[in-house]
Amino acid sequence: MRTFNRHRLVLPLLVALVTAGCAGDLSRREAATRKSYVDYAGEPIKEFFAWRIDGWTPVSRNQLIVWTGINEAFLLTVWDTCPDIDFATTVSLSTLMRTVTTFDKVAVGRQICPIREIRKVDIKRMKAEEKSAREGAARDAADRTAAPKPP
Repeated sequence: MRTFNRHRLVLPLLVALVTAGCAGDLSRREAATRKSYVDYAGEPIKEFFAWRIDGWTPVSRNQLIVWTGINEAFLLTVWDTCPDIDFATTVSLSTLMRTVTTFDKVAVGRQICPIREIRKVDIKRMKAEEKSAREGAARDAADRTAAPKPP
């Protein structure tokens, strides 16, 4: 007859709970960052020059950020027929002469997704405002801990 050891069950359960809590916090932060990209996107443009593509970040099921430099990024919105951007591991762009236009397409796996809209993201302003918000939160926290407590 086999005996049941409760401690063997408790540790994996605790690890699972802690991991789930961290993943939930990470997904909330990722969602906030993704929303920020949209908030800092400018007016629609017809094209942009991309000497090289440094990376990409999924924003939603039909939007992604294409990085062409440290502080240079573009929000691409594709037609709604391309729902897998959020889950893609690789994407590619069809470009002519390194110029990305609304006539180009984003390939996500086997799906070819026409670009509907291009908007430049003001990354420098986004980073500056995020830094200012972090510094303000740190000052507020320091003020709360430094404030004298009533007797």
